[in-house]
Amino acid sequence: MTTKPATADHALHDLIRQRWSPRAFDPTRSVRREDLLSILEAARWSASCFNDQPWRYLVCDKSSDPDSWQQLLACLAESNQVWARNAPVFLLTLAMSNFGHNAKPNRWAIYDTGAATANLSLQAVALGLAVHQMGGFDADKAREVFALPADCTPLSVAAIGYQAAADTLDEALQAKEVAPRSRKPLAELCFWGKWGG
Repeated sequence: MTTKPATADHALHDLIRQRWSPRAFDPTRSVRREDLLSILEAARWSASCFNDQPWRYLVCDKSSDPDSWQQLLACLAESNQVWARNAPVFLLTLAMSNFGHNAKPNRWAIYDTGAATANLSLQAVALGLAVHQMGGFDADKAREVFALPADCTPLSVAAIGYQAAADTLDEALQAKEVAPRSRKPLAELCFWGKWGG
């Protein structure tokens, strides 16, 4: 198993240091329902505007519902299908477009859903699971296949499972799997008191 802890410039909690997005998943290991419920519970307790909790997750577990899993796999971009087919669980992440209390547009829904999904990902790391979120999927196809309501936005698909060795991937993906992680320096991302400062 490849580990790629963040080489942080400042102190980080180990869960954050260890979280990364592998592509090599073990197709022989399913994820316990209790663990899936645990990561979903972590998302449930995320903060949100007006406590509206606009996130929704469509869980497609290959071990309990292979048909829905196959349907969501078919929504992925071909380049993602190549490696994601080994992940035992997919989550379709959605944001409800309108507030529940007044039906007005919720411009924070996507922000709040991202925060909930970050919670989910860190809980997964704590349980020894790997999560790889993908934007490469056909949202319109997912909307049709799963009869999604009109007032939600499909945002991403997350592959969830247990990490496998990098050599289970083809050569091009192996190179990505073992490549060093990198981030922009804080000075490019965070400003103190004024833009660019």
